[in-house]
Amino acid sequence: MRYIRPLVQTDPARPEGAVTLAGGWCWFDRVEVLSREAAPAVLPVAALTPEEMAPLTAPRAPVAGLTMDAPRVMAILNLTPDSFSDGGSHFGQELEDGLALAAEADMLDIGGESTRPGAEEVSVEEETRRVAPVISALRESGCGTPISVDTRKAEVARAGLAAGADMVNDVSAMLFDPHIAQVTADAGAPICLMHAQGSPETMQDDPRYTDVLLDVYDHLAERVAAAEAAGIARERIVVDPGIGFGKTMAHNLALLGRLSLFHALGCPVLLGVSRKRFIGTIGEAEEPVARMPGSLALAVLAAGQGVQLLRVHDARETRQGLRLAGAQWGM
Repeated sequence: MRYIRPLVQTDPARPEGAVTLAGGWCWFDRVEVLSREAAPAVLPVAALTPEEMAPLTAPRAPVAGLTMDAPRVMAILNLTPDSFSDGGSHFGQELEDGLALAAEADMLDIGGESTRPGAEEVSVEEETRRVAPVISALRESGCGTPISVDTRKAEVARAGLAAGADMVNDVSAMLFDPHIAQVTADAGAPICLMHAQGSPETMQDDPRYTDVLLDVYDHLAERVAAAEAAGIARERIVVDPGIGFGKTMAHNLALLGRLSLFHALGCPVLLGVSRKRFIGTIGEAEEPVARMPGSLALAVLAAGQGVQLLRVHDARETRQGLRLAGAQWGM
């Protein structure tokens, strides 16, 4: 099997024969062909088969009403006491903070269970109690911003969707609770499938891969197929390589360096790197709240690789950075 990674560009000097990536703001005229059996090779797009070209060039359908022809900011609203960066910071002001974030972002991602390394599982009842009332309150307050419910559990997803959420964001890619696939399919909602090796309790103990890039790609391809088999159309599936979930710093950097490979899955790509530990290690920022500059740098770099959804803590700063980058890209 060969894996096709577009060598993505945003340069205004676009050569004849270049093609648009996923109906978006980037283009490419060459690809890197990867394989488990041979060394990488760079080829012109003319060397691709129609089957290889199609998922790279097909425009992505809107997600929760958001068009995918520009990078979109997904703001994190953690309703947890123990999230690594902002655990407990929204208690008592969930609605106010949610409305403020909604004014700065294209989508809200609301979660009631921490998935930081070492985090313990939260009961369905407690997680539902944390997220569903806040989603309902946002909708009752007139918030029209799309909302994603960040959960691994079918019943929490069901409650979140019933309360007014538009999308399910499952860090386990439907492996923790397989019933979440049917809940999502029945609701006609989109779902984000993320790669993770192991559970939050153990995922950073000793993560290993044969080839982290290709292993993550193959896993996501399998989960996309599983979602389709459950009745979720590919146009309603988003993929996330899961930076920091069962991965060392070297694994994270390998994935970020060839991030554009995941466009070959034919789905919008979501990236969540905001304030993660490796940013602090490389950027010399011990406290998570001090990692905004590094987080912003990676968000802009990812958008330059055609990533459509950026899950961030610092929505206002990220949007500003994307506006500046987009002005250079002709957006």
